[in-house]
Formats: sequence, C-alpha cells, structure tokens
Amino acid sequence: MRLTGYRIAFYTLGCKVNIYETELMQQAVTEEGAQIVPFSSAADFYIVNTCSVTNIADQKSRKMLHRAKKQNPAATVIACGCYSELHLKDPAETIGADRIVANADKAKIADVIAGMIAENGLKKAEADEPAAAEKTAEKPVLHLLSAHTRADIKVEDGCDSFCTYCIIPYARGRVRSRAVQDIVSEVSALQAQGVKEFVLAGIHVSSYGKDLPGGETLADLIEAVHLALQDARLRLSSLEPRIMTEDFVRRIAKLPKLCPHFHLSLQSGSASVLKRMNRHYTPAEYAEAAALLRRYFGDPALTTDVIAGFPGETEEEFEESYQFIRSIGFYELHVFPYSKRAGTPAARMEGQVPDNVKKERTAKLIALSRELSAAYLERQKTGLKEVLTETEEVIDGIPYACGYTREYLRAAVPKEAGLNRFVCGVPEAVLPSGILKLKRP
Repeated sequence: MRLTGYRIAFYTLGCKVNIYETELMQQAVTEEGAQIVPFSSAADFYIVNTCSVTNIADQKSRKMLHRAKKQNPAATVIACGCYSELHLKDPAETIGADRIVANADKAKIADVIAGMIAENGLKKAEADEPAAAEKTAEKPVLHLLSAHTRADIKVEDGCDSFCTYCIIPYARGRVRSRAVQDIVSEVSALQAQGVKEFVLAGIHVSSYGKDLPGGETLADLIEAVHLALQDARLRLSSLEPRIMTEDFVRRIAKLPKLCPHFHLSLQSGSASVLKRMNRHYTPAEYAEAAALLRRYFGDPALTTDVIAGFPGETEEEFEESYQFIRSIGFYELHVFPYSKRAGTPAARMEGQVPDNVKKERTAKLIALSRELSAAYLERQKTGLKEVLTETEEVIDGIPYACGYTREYLRAAVPKEAGLNRFVCGVPEAVLPSGILKLKRP
C-alpha cells in the first residue's frame, strides 16, 4: 500500500461535481492505505478542491490553501479544481500551493502523491501537465467513506455554452458524458450501501449525451437510472429551459421516483440581458418550459439562479426581469451580484454596473425570493408529504426527524425510529425558520 501511514485532509468548495470528485479522490487514496483526517487536524497532505465560479469563490479557495499551510507548514498543499485549473501555467506557489493537479488528473491523485513521495519532491512548487480532456476516464465512486443519505452522481463534465459571464468552460473544457451503464452500475452499488436519494449532477447536465456515439440522451439516462432504483428516489441538478420539450417532460413525468423539484437556470428575465449573456432562450421560452413542468407535475418546486447587475443592465431591464421572476412563481431564487471574471467577454463590456446598484438589486431579489418561498410553502400545506429523514432536532420539547420532501422543502416530522428513512406526514404549520412542520397521519 503506497500511501500507508500518510494522513490526507480534503476541503471542497463549489458545485456537486466537485463534491463527487472529492469522494473519488478519497476513495483512491484510501485504497492505497492513506488515512483521511479532518481538514482542521494535522495532516501530511492537504488537498483543496477549489472553485472559480465567482471572485468570492476564488478568494475562498486562496483562503483555504493558506489555512492549510498555516495549520502545518511542513505539510504538502495540493490544489485542484477550477480555480487552480485556471492557474496551471503559473507556479503553484503563486496561489499558495505546493502542487497543482489538473481537473482531468483528479482520478490519478493517488499516483500523483505516491510519485511525490518517491521523488522526495514534496515541496516542489509546480503544476502537473494536464491529461487530455477527451473523455472522463475515472473510476466510479463504488463505496462511500462515511454515512450518506444522498449521493451526487457525476454524469458529465464540461460545457459548450460559453455564456459571456462564465469562466467555467475554460476550466472544465468541452462536454464529456459518462456511459449510461457505468452510471447505472454506480447507482446500484451505492444503493446497496443504503443511499436513499441520488442527484444526477454535472457541469452542464442538459448537454448529457451529445458526445456519445450511441446517441443516448438525458431522458434515456434518467429512465435507465430510475429502473435501477428500489427503495430510493432521484433528483436532477441544474437544467437549461431549452431541454424542457413536450417529449422530455412527458417521459420523465412517468417516473414515480423522480422528485418534482427542478432547478431551471434563468439568470435574467430580460430578453435583452439574456442576449448579452449569450443565453439561448427568451423569457417567453422560459415561461413555456415552466408551464410544461406544471402541466405534467402539478405544482413542482421551481428554483433558479439570477444575476443582478449584469453589464449594461438598465433600471428598465432590471424591472422587466423582476416582474418576470414574480410571474413565474418560483419556490426559491439563488441570487448573485454580477462578478467580473477576467478572461470572459462580459468583463470587457461597457456599462459595468456600480457595486452599490448591484447590492441594491440583489437585496430586492432576495426579498422577492423570501416572498415567493413563503407563498409556495403555504400552497404545500396540504396532502401527505414524504420526508427522507437526515437529522434530529428538538422542536417545542419534542424530538423531530428532519429532512427534505420530494419538492426539496425542509420538513420535520415527530421522530419514532432511526434516520435515513422515508416517513410520511401531514403539514400542520410553517415554522419561522421556513421548515414545514408535519404531524403523523
């Protein structure tokens, strides 16, 4: 066992794909005998899986790299993920690391560490040459190192969209889809270990299959995974409105284990802003996609991302976006002030919106999100709700099992048995914290 006796700590920032890839790296090093330790403890290697979706993500990535070095100056700090990927050609020390590992090489992390040990090159400040990102050549996560109720399953990597504000395609490369059978096998293996919920995740999930020789589509994958599920349910991560065709929605609506929660990316409700963003749909097309989902799923939870203060966004465009968002009736908004990303077309656009205006618009959208969430929760105070229990809380002196409904609403039901179970309850109140309080039927 090449890594026996070495302590390795991981820290993950960013998206579900990064979370999945950290699991993959943990699996790889433990198979070689390494001990996984908490990031706050002493370790021989600290691996920070970085993110670069915003400037704040960059700052957090640098902060964690420096924190690792401060905790144990004698340790080796390895950076991987999108922030470090964008610095592959720079000396690793410029971002606070001893080594940068490319995204394409995360699956080979055990080999990288073993090579560093063999060479006694633990302080060598350099970046590895990245492997060609033609295909995702990684082993699946076939076992979990800690108890999990929910597992993110990476189904593809990369993005071909090149939205004008986004740096991620430059860090992740083009779309590369995993084979349907490999994904199904992974789900089956994790299901056997007690996982009760699976989330199909990727950098641009809606593009799944476009590169596969067999022509499989995302709908084909969803149906195949659903067929493999027993006592488990399925979720989809962020999708594009363009994928919501009549055929696609009709097919997935036939799958009872698929949760009625759809994160449908919007970014702006203004047609002119969407065009500057290089988003390939109009507000009218987005509204049609939302209507299709409601036609087949009743009142599903619709969530979305919105950028406030995109370059050139006028007061009229912001108001157009605000009113459009209100008309859709989302359950929740993830609101971000526009973050200028060097190397993207939007960073060079005229009409950069002042920070104080972005802050004001962000606050207004967050307030709208709270209003819409409250309205949706009120609409959900009917019928029987299925909760996948994950944690225990005491509410008004009574122990409750807490988790998420199929709509991904936080809910609490009186605790009667262990966690990681599906429990049904009838809504009786919405707590000030936004938790849906249930009673036994």
